[in-house]
Amino acid sequence: MANAEHGGRTARALGATAVGAVQARLRVTRLGLWLIAAILAARQPAVVLSTPRGERLTDLETWVGPEGVLHVTGSLYESTQFTGTPFGGLVLKPLTRAAEQALGWGWTFGTLLLVVALGLVAARAVPQPVSRWTPLLAAPVAISLLMLSLPVRNTLYLGQTSIMPVLLVLLGCFAVRGERAGGVLIGLAAALQPTLLLFAPLLWFTGRRRAALSTGATFSACTVLAWAAMPRDSYTYWVHHLAGVGLGGRADDLGNQSLHGALLRLGLTGPLEIALFLFLGAAVAVLAMRRAVRYAHDGQLLLAVAVTGCAAIVVSPTAWQHQLLWVLLAVVGQVGKRAGDRYVWPVAVVLVMTLPARMMVPDKVVFHPLRADLILLAALATAAVVPFLSRTSPYWQTPIPTRYADPVPSRFRHIPLVPVLRRVLSRPNLLFELLLIRVTYDAYAQIRLAAAGGSHSAARGTAEEHGAEVHSIERALHIDIEYWANHAVVKVDRLRNFFDFYYESFHFGVPLAILGVLYWRRPVDYRWARTAIGFATVFALIGFWLYPLAPPRLMPGLGFVDTVHGPQDFSKPDYGTLTELTNQYAAMPSLHFGWSLWCGLVVLVLAPRWWMKALGLLHPLFTGTAIVVTGNHWVLDAVAGAMVVGAGFGMTYVVQGPRARTVTAMAEKISSDSPAPVKDRAAS
Repeated sequence: MANAEHGGRTARALGATAVGAVQARLRVTRLGLWLIAAILAARQPAVVLSTPRGERLTDLETWVGPEGVLHVTGSLYESTQFTGTPFGGLVLKPLTRAAEQALGWGWTFGTLLLVVALGLVAARAVPQPVSRWTPLLAAPVAISLLMLSLPVRNTLYLGQTSIMPVLLVLLGCFAVRGERAGGVLIGLAAALQPTLLLFAPLLWFTGRRRAALSTGATFSACTVLAWAAMPRDSYTYWVHHLAGVGLGGRADDLGNQSLHGALLRLGLTGPLEIALFLFLGAAVAVLAMRRAVRYAHDGQLLLAVAVTGCAAIVVSPTAWQHQLLWVLLAVVGQVGKRAGDRYVWPVAVVLVMTLPARMMVPDKVVFHPLRADLILLAALATAAVVPFLSRTSPYWQTPIPTRYADPVPSRFRHIPLVPVLRRVLSRPNLLFELLLIRVTYDAYAQIRLAAAGGSHSAARGTAEEHGAEVHSIERALHIDIEYWANHAVVKVDRLRNFFDFYYESFHFGVPLAILGVLYWRRPVDYRWARTAIGFATVFALIGFWLYPLAPPRLMPGLGFVDTVHGPQDFSKPDYGTLTELTNQYAAMPSLHFGWSLWCGLVVLVLAPRWWMKALGLLHPLFTGTAIVVTGNHWVLDAVAGAMVVGAGFGMTYVVQGPRARTVTAMAEKISSDSPAPVKDRAAS
């Protein structure tokens, strides 16, 4: 009995210790998240207020500045610079008496407080049930995402009012008590942004009819008040401009992320465009309303609000960047039955709402419509397409679990450093991988370009000094074969054309092809190979930044022939138009050779037949030859490229441990998960 009692006390003590450790980690996590939110909240107004006067708060200055439209005695809409409703102008009128400096500071910090309040309200409205950590961590995460989002940054920079309607709607739906009070707040939001009247039918069809009537009454009262105070402006806005159409700039401008703007950018004009806009807008509004009502009845009111807000973006005649915050609220929706798919939708939304479209979509003609309307497409998908899970779905709390390969023993005690990064057997989500590859490549391109110090001519002297150093080292090692190889190939047209073609054509295509095959056939090895090339590229970027290097073809006086790009005019500081495209001094290490070596090693390790392995090794051989004979790299660049690839595989080993044997691991996992045949069970 004594031993049993002692054992029970020990178990309870161990349990209390474990709970205390979890709570301590939770407190540290919360503190870290709030610290990040505080830093972002301090940074955004600092950036705005440090901008020279005349470049910051330009919209606010246009409205209430000494020469602003709210000071004039004529119509607010004579210059089309004021895009708000007449009621919005009536609200802003008193600000014209404030001093510019005080108004700028007050407006910026007031907007900041509104963003913080918006994050707190949104965090409280996260659909239940959630994990016990979610309510504690949601607020700082929500505030941080808002601070990073393009609409909030645009609002702070321009001095816009677009945070207020979103906050009023959320307060009306989640914060205030009483349906009438909530309806008043939503009606005020609609008086500032008329398409938010879509929330009235949402309230009506979800049983909050007093709130719906209060919304309509408040909107009508505010509009009538503006008509009484400013009849000419009200007529101009509601009748002449049809609720703001044509205000604030050209409707086909890329900044207008509404369906109307997208149709105009596609070349549609006149009655056909108007009819198509009205038809599609009505269809989106009806479909979005049905979805929003369903999600509201399901207990996901915040998601219903996001769907309705996104529909308001789509059907609005103009939806500028600072008015697109509704899309970010859709991050609360859950999509996908598999646990591995749960992060795809929120990550996609966050990327779309925090990064410029040029980082998300390649700059190719075929992708230009997608690039021009990326946020609109996200809003349209939220309103009408994305199949968000219902809370009654069995996958809401218990998605299909991710299957992992059994860990492979390591020779070293502390490897892997991150044991949680186990080898996933299932294929990763394709959309997530494409987003990851695209964003990573754009970041790589930006860092590679910035490695020249923002100006190619500024780095020319340093790069040429480094080129002379590398050349002298190669001469000392007797490996300075670049000049001989370059001129030997130039004399043979077929060889020159072949290596020029190989240099230009296979750098991206072969790695992407290998990743594609691995993704489809061997997902475990795909993750291993993708991680290795990612680490190698990061190491190469460090080399580009620390050691800008002029390749042989850009070294004056050495007599190299640039077989790919043609002769360079060394009398020009930036060598003409060539170096406007990319950083020509990002040469050490050579990623042309590094990526080709990665391809060869991956094929060597994974290919099932010897001839495939041999064919894979030909690629780094041809690439290494091509970069030298075309004058694009020194031999030591290739050596450094091999080193970063080796470091990439090494870092992957250190972080994730040894590579799992895909076929064996998957076969064992599937066989262990599969039920035995009926006859076998009967026999046993």
